Amino acid sequence: MEGEETSRVGTENLDKIFNPQRIAVIGASDREDSVGFRLLRNLIGVGYKGVVYPVNPFRPTVQGITAYPNIKRIPRQVDLAIIATPAHTIPQIVEECGTAGVSGVIIVSAGFKEAGKEGKSLEKQILKHKNRYNMRIVGPNSLGVMRPRIKLNASFVNKPANSGKIAFISQSAALCASVLDWASEAHVGFSAVVSVGSMLDVDFGDLIDYFGTDTHTASIVLYVESIKNSRKFLSATRGFARAKPIVLVKAGRFRESAKAALSHTGAVCGEDAVYDGAFRRAGVVRVEAINDLFNCAEALAMQPNPKGPNLTIITNAGGPGIMATDFLIAKNGKLSPLSSETIQALNSVLPSYCSILNPIDILEEAPADRFKRVMEICFKDPNSDGFLIIYTPQGAADPVETANIIVELSRQTKKPILSSLMGGDRCREARRILRKNGIPTFTTPEQAVSTFMYMHIYTKNLELLYETPEEFPVGLPTPTFLGEVLGKISKERRKVLNPLESLQFLEAYKIPTVKTLIAKTPKEAVTVASKLGYPVVLKALSPQMIHKSRAEGVVLNVWSPAQVKEFFKELAERVRKYKPEAEFQGVIIQPMIQNKKGEILIGSKKDSHFGSVIVFGTGGTAVELSKDVSIGFPPLNQVLARRLMENTAIHKLLESNKYPVSTRLEEILVKFSQLLIHFPEIKEIDINPIIVSENDAVAVDARIVVDTDRNLKKIQPRGHLVIAPYPKRYITQWKLKDGKPVVLRPIKPEDETLLRELFQSLSEETMRFRFFQLIRDMSHETLTRYCNIDYDREIAIVAETKKDKRRIIGAARLILEPGRRRGEFAVVVGDQWQRLGLGSKLVDRIIEIGKDMGLKTIGADILSRNFKTIRLCTKKGFTMESVDEDLTKATLKLS
Repeated sequence: MEGEETSRVGTENLDKIFNPQRIAVIGASDREDSVGFRLLRNLIGVGYKGVVYPVNPFRPTVQGITAYPNIKRIPRQVDLAIIATPAHTIPQIVEECGTAGVSGVIIVSAGFKEAGKEGKSLEKQILKHKNRYNMRIVGPNSLGVMRPRIKLNASFVNKPANSGKIAFISQSAALCASVLDWASEAHVGFSAVVSVGSMLDVDFGDLIDYFGTDTHTASIVLYVESIKNSRKFLSATRGFARAKPIVLVKAGRFRESAKAALSHTGAVCGEDAVYDGAFRRAGVVRVEAINDLFNCAEALAMQPNPKGPNLTIITNAGGPGIMATDFLIAKNGKLSPLSSETIQALNSVLPSYCSILNPIDILEEAPADRFKRVMEICFKDPNSDGFLIIYTPQGAADPVETANIIVELSRQTKKPILSSLMGGDRCREARRILRKNGIPTFTTPEQAVSTFMYMHIYTKNLELLYETPEEFPVGLPTPTFLGEVLGKISKERRKVLNPLESLQFLEAYKIPTVKTLIAKTPKEAVTVASKLGYPVVLKALSPQMIHKSRAEGVVLNVWSPAQVKEFFKELAERVRKYKPEAEFQGVIIQPMIQNKKGEILIGSKKDSHFGSVIVFGTGGTAVELSKDVSIGFPPLNQVLARRLMENTAIHKLLESNKYPVSTRLEEILVKFSQLLIHFPEIKEIDINPIIVSENDAVAVDARIVVDTDRNLKKIQPRGHLVIAPYPKRYITQWKLKDGKPVVLRPIKPEDETLLRELFQSLSEETMRFRFFQLIRDMSHETLTRYCNIDYDREIAIVAETKKDKRRIIGAARLILEPGRRRGEFAVVVGDQWQRLGLGSKLVDRIIEIGKDMGLKTIGADILSRNFKTIRLCTKKGFTMESVDEDLTKATLKLS
């Protein structure tokens, strides 16, 4: 991850690729079996309203259209150049495109980094020209792009895509072509199709940013093989997952890492598990198959999200209902427990021989009216989170009549409705009616159940973005002596800290640890054990013994001085047997913890794509066998820590026994994430086990592996993190004009209540000046969007005073445009705190932060009657431009 480019080009010039007015096809051909022929053929005579220029130095015309020898000879400036020439010619062609003012390029040719050293050299030349002329490039190895709404088929695919609301972005050109064939048969439409190729420039993050703001796109689906810039990808997905569903298939689920790990964490934290954790944190839905990809995207765009996993199944055939139930349970879903009122109502309308249990089998004799009465009753049941209507054509009900009833009754509920019409020709028109009216329909019940469960996963993932955490300390000061410990082991050319050194790190971050002492001789061991109190635990101390339990280097329940002496000598012998060359340095002695209720593992490792990741799960000696782990990413807050734990069996076991230790573990995880933020030198760390009792949790062993193979001073600050941590550097102390002290600091998720109180205190005028409208009440979701932010994309500085009680009295927000060149800001100050210099100070802070972030300009839209803010910005050097009689635009150049 440290090698990732940190620049964010974003969506700049992507309109030239996806909405071009003039296109050049370089390598256009009359040879029908060539890529150049198909590229040009797909652009002409199909309704695309732009101008297309063939470029071929050897022909005056191509496919009957005047051709040009090179792009510089085209009389008008071209927006998009599609290049289909041999790889060795492309750097020169890209340079010519740059000098001709072309902003967008698609390279369909192959033969670059996948071809070895020479191909990598060609890529470097292309990037040099791209950066010089500020171009955007899709590819190489791209199939091309499509925008069906404007009849743009800038690809060499034979069949154009149908128009729709899904943006499909694929890393595989072959799969992209196959999906288009399937989609045509399945009547799936697209707002765009993009084959990204090897992503030399435009990548997933850029495209999510672009289609996230595209009004013609309702959902985004991705086929992913690898992620080039994980920080940009997660930032983009987190930014838009709340507004538009993002669904993906990630190939390579079972790839083995093949690298030996020095910690349990490294062994259980595989590449695919890390991807899973990243997608969950970003609010993305990961599915298993291509048909799931589009089923899920359409359903999420059509239907409300389920609030839970409880599904009510209504069917006119028992077999499909049972199969749907089996599949639901296998996917960790649940059948809705029907309420007594629902059961009573069903008894009144169904024959006595019908099943009143969920799934509700109304039998094949049921006419459409029976479907209607049962749906009317079930749609009112409070226990259900969603409904699946299964229809088989052998029954009495007509499929079209049944479909119309489903559409009519769907207006009576705000819960998702899915359908499965299992017939052929008789059901085709019924499916069309359902889809037209926003009811997802499937040919098998299993597809419907799978889609419902993916919708539930999406809802759960979104809750991570919406839930307000309890207040935990934002950060602890970095203890300076820990740096000295790392310096010491660097001089000793070690990469593994001994357990005592590792536990020092935990103690410094107030993570509870057991009292730990070292004895180098049997006599010292007896003295130490007596001091700690029996029973004690003895652990062999040897730099060469990484996993003590594997070498039988741990002795539990030592009760007497005689046993201490005996086991001291025995441990020395075990070390020699384990590795004859191993150095025995003595024993570690700890008190034996009684009343143990469980063992926990908390650890971290550096992932090559996602940087430092956090692992939580079942600990102890069998950790690698149980593989009961969940993956998260620093920074953590209380909600993220709880969600990380909830995915594990050990947490469910502790909760089922009602041990009140969860809050303690949440606190440990938050502090652990702070440790990782502060020390990029940590490559792997195990805290294993953390012994859990009824009311507490304490670490009894730890191992830290440090990175010795790199110059850490050259790493960008926080470069080991895929998610930007809380920017403490922006915290400042200040005083109002009346002398009252104020803390200016970045906002955090825990501020929701304080921010609500500020908004509720605003006068109508102040509210209109800030939001351009009167907002009577801020919803939880809206406030969460203001508080739970991505510090890579925006910064909000709040002014907090603590005189009587904690309160936020003003706020300023700076939102960065993709590409990080420009930012939009807004400022608001509570009415009773105005005219005390706070507004001016907040604008100053925004200017300072904008400069620190490397922005070129910042701006704000201001109501023209907001004279105070206009005067303030003018005084700060902003230029004012009247947009219309109601709006003024303020702009300040920062560099």
